[in-house]
Amino acid sequence: MSMEPFIRQAQNNAWANATLYAAVTAMPADAYTAAYPSFFGSIPRTLNHIYEVDLFYIDALTNGGIGRAVFDRDDIMDPAELAAAQAKSDALLIHHCEGLDEARLHDDVTVERMNGPTFERRDHLLLHLFQHQVHHRGQVHSLLSQAGIDPPQLDDFFLEFGRVETATPYWEGQ
Repeated sequence: MSMEPFIRQAQNNAWANATLYAAVTAMPADAYTAAYPSFFGSIPRTLNHIYEVDLFYIDALTNGGIGRAVFDRDDIMDPAELAAAQAKSDALLIHHCEGLDEARLHDDVTVERMNGPTFERRDHLLLHLFQHQVHHRGQVHSLLSQAGIDPPQLDDFFLEFGRVETATPYWEGQ
């Protein structure tokens, strides 16, 4: 089995985050921090949720040993600082996917769930992580509209003929 789909998903995730953060960091501060009707109530809280869940799953995938302690962190309120932290996380995920082979892809990893550790297949965990990222980026996309900001196109990575470029994809700058 080729690891290419997992690598491309991780790269797509980094590209979509770079594109989204370009829009978010250009927002007026009051629009960025405003309360909006949404699950997390604001753009920074939603972005911090994406980031901390990324940290949680990357820690499980790499046997980092941090576990649920990632959720004890304070939110990063500065959008540029959060963008840099997310970029680092995205680079770690790409690096992890590039190092996979079929045996590692199907092995079990330990995930520190609220009710204790579980053992989950790495490929299933990766697929869930990608879905989680897409889902919550979609929420931020909607919040940008509520803020009166034109949300960026986030689904063109794989479509070479229609791809929206960003300044430098995260994985090329790491």
